[in-house]
Amino acid sequence: MGKVMSKVVLVTGGAGFIGSSFIHYLSKEHPDYVIINLDKLTYAGNLENLRGIDTRANYHFVKGDITNRELVEYVFEKFKPNYVVNFAAESHVDRSITGPEVFVRTNIYGTQVLLDVAKDFWVRNNMLEHSRFLQISTDEVYGSLPLESKDKFTEESPLNPNSPYSASKAGADLLCRSYYVTYGMPILITRSSNNFGPRQYPEKLIPLMINNAVQGKPLPVYGDGQNMRDWLYVEDNCNAIDLVLHKGIIGEIYNIGGGNEWKNIDLVNLICELLGEVTGKPSENYKRLITFIKDRPGHDRRYALNSDKIRRKLQWKPKWNFRDALRYTIEWYVKQFKL
Repeated sequence: MGKVMSKVVLVTGGAGFIGSSFIHYLSKEHPDYVIINLDKLTYAGNLENLRGIDTRANYHFVKGDITNRELVEYVFEKFKPNYVVNFAAESHVDRSITGPEVFVRTNIYGTQVLLDVAKDFWVRNNMLEHSRFLQISTDEVYGSLPLESKDKFTEESPLNPNSPYSASKAGADLLCRSYYVTYGMPILITRSSNNFGPRQYPEKLIPLMINNAVQGKPLPVYGDGQNMRDWLYVEDNCNAIDLVLHKGIIGEIYNIGGGNEWKNIDLVNLICELLGEVTGKPSENYKRLITFIKDRPGHDRRYALNSDKIRRKLQWKPKWNFRDALRYTIEWYVKQFKL
């Protein structure tokens, strides 16, 4: 038998929250893999997220933009990755409303550059059958569900994005599908619900609430606070992505849901209660900081994912209890303030 090709994984956006968490997970589960982290280091990327990984001989960081074709070609020629996991994306809905152009450029054009360079390189080097391209997407591409509905989005649900961010992610997903159908590219797509955990940039709901509460700042809740989200601890998502990367069926989409649907206002109240337990201060001190603000345009009412496919086909299930994971996350952020 010939020598099995060693795995070289190109992780784009690996200095961001989920990307860096996945690199930590990959290094632990597959210590022999060579990991290339290509990241532009925007405001949401931080190399501190990779402390402990960055000294490993089989880890390489390249600073750069996935829209830069010459740079992406250089990375492929130098490192010869046979796996690509594309986390690189502008991901904050509010920012996409005030400045959509960068979302279209990074999330759609950047994905197309990666697809094209990977296709050309893998075909030229006879690597296509040993390679995989995993596009990291979001539940937001499906649009919104009514609050009173019991329905959940499946992988067959139509794409119905409502913000420039989710539209750009839907566009990238469709590009990936087209490269699978047209060129035979080994495409996989995951769509997860809202992730949370340590090292998340504090513009997202959970870290924003923790950071503001600790500093005595208002806790801004959009509209009536009844918008509902499904929450997934980031390590459970990383486990699912790892399974899809290695065992997923080429051309398939996999929903990754946490099964933890919470109305925003109820979640903020729970954060305040857990903060009280962690800091020893009355939770009312935090709850009185809750401030309802004007709803954002096109605010999706409810997201919920049906994860039966990945549970059934790949035997995945979340390992973390939601409340335990949320408390652990709160403890991590509180430690950053050295209270």
